[in-house]
Amino acid sequence: METHKDLRVWQQSIELVSEIYMITKNFPKEEMFGLVSQMRRAAVSIPSNIAEGYARGTDREKVHFLRISSGSMSEVETQLIMCMKLGYISQEQYDEISEKLTAVWKQLNSLISAIKNRMQPQEYIPF
Repeated sequence: METHKDLRVWQQSIELVSEIYMITKNFPKEEMFGLVSQMRRAAVSIPSNIAEGYARGTDREKVHFLRISSGSMSEVETQLIMCMKLGYISQEQYDEISEKLTAVWKQLNSLISAIKNRMQPQEYIPF
């Protein structure tokens, strides 16, 4: 593997960002600086932190930034639930994007586990 761009999880998280932007473009104007802005920032944070983690020198740092990505995924999931409850997206839209979010999440967790498994015990000290 050469860079973060070679990671399938990074590539699919970029696609997830595109989908978040597409579904939020039709939200009510009063949400532009509220829920829309927050969802977009949280979604962008997912591939951004994967990239930053891979630019760092140690596995410990990689895991740290991958966990930040995971936290951002929880934010997006929560915001999607709010959007569905508010009627901004349909159940079908929620299910579709939630499925993609879950797929990225599984890949991210697998990557974190793989990196942790190759680390020496003294290397892994949670932040």
